[in-house]
Amino acid sequence: MTHSTRREILKGGVAIATFPVLSRMGLAQEGRETETHGLSSFGDLKYGPDFKHFAYVNPSAPKGGTLAIQIKQATGNQNFDTFNTLNIFVLRGDGAAGMGSTFDSLMAGSGDEPDALYGLVAKSIRISDDRLTYRFILRPEARFHDGSKLTAKDAAFSLNILKEKGHPVFRSILTQLVSAEAEAEDILRVQLSPQRSRDLHLTVAGMPIFSERYWQGRDFEASTLEAPLGSGPYRLGRFEQGRFIEFERVPDYWAKDLPVNVGQNNFDRIRWEYFRDRTVAFEAFKNGTLNFQEEYTSRLWSTGYDFPAVHEGRVKREEIPDNAPSPIQGWYFNTRREAFKDPRIREAIGLAFDFEWTNANIMFGAYERVTSYFENSDMKATGSPSPEEIKLLEPFRDKLPKTVFGEPYVPPVSDGSGQDRRLLRRADELLREAGCKRDGGVLKLPNGQPFTIEFLDFQSALQPHTQPFQANLKRLGIEARSRIVDAAQYQRRMDDYDFDMASRALGGSSTPGDSLRIVYGSQAATTPGSRNVAGVMDPAVDALVERIAQAKTRDELTIACRALDRVLRAGHYWVPMWFKATDWLAYWDQFSRPETKPRFGSGAPGTWWYDAEKAKRIGRG
Repeated sequence: MTHSTRREILKGGVAIATFPVLSRMGLAQEGRETETHGLSSFGDLKYGPDFKHFAYVNPSAPKGGTLAIQIKQATGNQNFDTFNTLNIFVLRGDGAAGMGSTFDSLMAGSGDEPDALYGLVAKSIRISDDRLTYRFILRPEARFHDGSKLTAKDAAFSLNILKEKGHPVFRSILTQLVSAEAEAEDILRVQLSPQRSRDLHLTVAGMPIFSERYWQGRDFEASTLEAPLGSGPYRLGRFEQGRFIEFERVPDYWAKDLPVNVGQNNFDRIRWEYFRDRTVAFEAFKNGTLNFQEEYTSRLWSTGYDFPAVHEGRVKREEIPDNAPSPIQGWYFNTRREAFKDPRIREAIGLAFDFEWTNANIMFGAYERVTSYFENSDMKATGSPSPEEIKLLEPFRDKLPKTVFGEPYVPPVSDGSGQDRRLLRRADELLREAGCKRDGGVLKLPNGQPFTIEFLDFQSALQPHTQPFQANLKRLGIEARSRIVDAAQYQRRMDDYDFDMASRALGGSSTPGDSLRIVYGSQAATTPGSRNVAGVMDPAVDALVERIAQAKTRDELTIACRALDRVLRAGHYWVPMWFKATDWLAYWDQFSRPETKPRFGSGAPGTWWYDAEKAKRIGRG
């Protein structure tokens, strides 16, 4: 949903948070300012000002080897099938995987905490009493890859250009950034609006830092195959457009010994491989072209790992619990289109998807049904709303469905037949109530047009799940079909909201904040390239997102999220798919890892390292 860092991408359990307020640990008073070494949303920090490294890393982890992986998470303008630009922070082009690893940020996150940040480029932060002015004190040793000094002018330039010319996601979340300027070479002064969200300063602290000198005379919004100058632990190596891209560890990386980096960035080389076909990608893992795989396909996990390297113990498999809120996946309606404006129509379409049959017959019973926008967390709404939730919902009672004030909507459980007649009858009733009419075997919308739905996708992996769903829609008289386009066309159509229904998986957060505006806010619904793919435009949703963004305590946050969950679920903006609260990992046995993992996340492969002895034993040394 928001900017993903190298640590998120590598599932190391450490993400630069984009959701904040102020830490009360390790504070020192200086006049009307408070100085701290770390930040968190609600004032909690696990690590003190003198911590040496995170508890879940091996500070003596050796460096070496190659990690070869496939892109499984995307940010900015990235897509999964190809790339044609090395600038991932703008709307134009298809961004390359891994580029985030070439940039540093002011602060870095901890995998043991839901939203804590500690100093990277910034060694400390001074915060005004009104929490509208933040002075980031930069480390004098910070350097770009060409040896030039990284200064407050570079940090200010980066924030300002992302707000003005960055991808719509960045422009949106930086709206309430009033100014960023260098007070001195080592002091970045950030001024926030009085209307700022609770977490905006953490968002600022997690943004990538660019070289102002490098970008002079260059078009920041243009596609480019020249790597922008960075300062991170990796720099660009070899690449072949649309096929692979490599990053080489920077041996003299200026921040390698900082506490937030110790025991991480252990691979000499990270290579991202691109495949347009999942079957080909899996064959690449089987033959060792890829050596680490996070598996998302239940069929492959259940039946695909029956090859010699597994039987011989050269390839390992693990299922690791993940304590973080689960990503939410579903088919989203484009409610900007007339056919999907009535929530009764959307609910009816959802009843045609038989999850129980799909899970048993296609996914080996490996999944649970997604029912909430905050799945696998305390923020998920259950039962009747609490008095505190009612208080938030009451101002909108006349405009909200009555169901919001009762039990939250949960997709009904089918009989598992694949075509539950009871649910299809109810779907037919809802369609008629919405003004649809049958004309022979064709269902017509209230405007008299035949009801057709195009499911847009860029790969065929979901076709076994989608086709039975479409067959049930045809039983209702709806002509449903799939349209598979190339990844670039898919991204353009999604950015322009040129689709009927499309599948999307959105990452969960332990501390949701102002980034929810990008996903559910009314302004985002009309902003090309935003994450509000469904086109949600609801004053109640906007108000609740603001309450979430302004929550002062975790209890306030949880209550507001539950209220938002009720409203979104009653709106039937999607047909929810499935989730699991564990990570499926497969890898060639050439890695070692710390004894403990982060509290949030698996730690893989970001905290792992190449083990030369193991590699030799399996014939890959």
